[in-house]
Amino acid sequence: MEFLLRDKREGCQLPAGGDDSHVTAESLPAGPTTRSFLPDKRPDGRMRLRLMSGRASRGGNGDDSETSKPEGGLRMEEIVQVWLLHPITGKLAGAAALVLAILVGVRLIKKSLSRYVEDSELRYRLRKTVNVVGAIVALIGLTGIFSVRFSQFTVAFGVAGAGVAFALQEVIASVAGWLAVSFGKFYRPGDRIQLGGIKGDVIDVGVLRTTLMECGQWVNADLYNGRIVRIANSFVFKEPVFNYSGDFPFLWDEIMVPIKYGSDYRLARRILERVGEEVVGDYARAAEEAWRQVAFKYMIEHATVKPTVSLIANQNWLEYTLRYVVDYKLRRATKDRLFSRILEEIDQVADRVGIAAATLNIEKLAPLEVKLTGMAANPAS
Repeated sequence: MEFLLRDKREGCQLPAGGDDSHVTAESLPAGPTTRSFLPDKRPDGRMRLRLMSGRASRGGNGDDSETSKPEGGLRMEEIVQVWLLHPITGKLAGAAALVLAILVGVRLIKKSLSRYVEDSELRYRLRKTVNVVGAIVALIGLTGIFSVRFSQFTVAFGVAGAGVAFALQEVIASVAGWLAVSFGKFYRPGDRIQLGGIKGDVIDVGVLRTTLMECGQWVNADLYNGRIVRIANSFVFKEPVFNYSGDFPFLWDEIMVPIKYGSDYRLARRILERVGEEVVGDYARAAEEAWRQVAFKYMIEHATVKPTVSLIANQNWLEYTLRYVVDYKLRRATKDRLFSRILEEIDQVADRVGIAAATLNIEKLAPLEVKLTGMAANPAS
């Protein structure tokens, strides 16, 4: 059964007749645009009307000059109008405008900070704070825009979220590591750490990665080698984090000085103690206060931070060890100063103290007999 409708704005109404007879355009006045609907049964048993359109008109002989023609789909203008008037389109436009405004605002603020803040550490922290605040504002804004629409897809989002979490578990672990680093005070920019087998100074802590200026490798001691390394934050859950400058920004270090047998060992000890106090005495006093704070915070025993000298006598020489605390960035420079001053002091008392060296001394040889044998000389011819 086909139902033929005409636009009410043109003063037309649905023709009467509830039987199964076919209602055509001939039963309506000619001229206006007509729309017809064919009944179509859904799988659930309900009926729906399939749209037909055309123009009904009468010729002079009573025949239709146009018959109803089915529409294959909506016209382009109608599709555009439907999308423009759809509620989700407005939400998407609002979300895009919000994100764009936040990005522009964050960039302008960071440019202003680079221009007006001279302290590099303060400027770095302020820029990180602006990034975090911008992300929070964007998240809150997007949640407010789509909150009603999201609530209708709770189950679908739950299933999709589980799949995404499995596929991006390393990324999620890195984000969790960033939260642990930020709030757990594992390390911060400027600290010297060892993470994932890499040692260096932290120059940036991102959401996914920590950036280090690497130390060591083919360069001896704790000097930069020029490589910048980015390590996933997830390593804070997988491997130990060694912090050289956390609560106690000093390191214990020591040097060994060999003194040969026969030297004045008491004078040698006094020389090492005097040089140690001269070179690293200031570090010891600063480290003592820092160690007191560490002992108050943690359950740890008291440790000696003053320079100390110990002696071991082995089969080759007298081995003196000078143990001291030093700034974690000045280990190599401090060793250079210590050895230079020790050699200067020993040179002044060279007749009483001498530096030992690995040499081989032959004191006595066993008797050596040499026998020469050969052919007898031929007589002259």
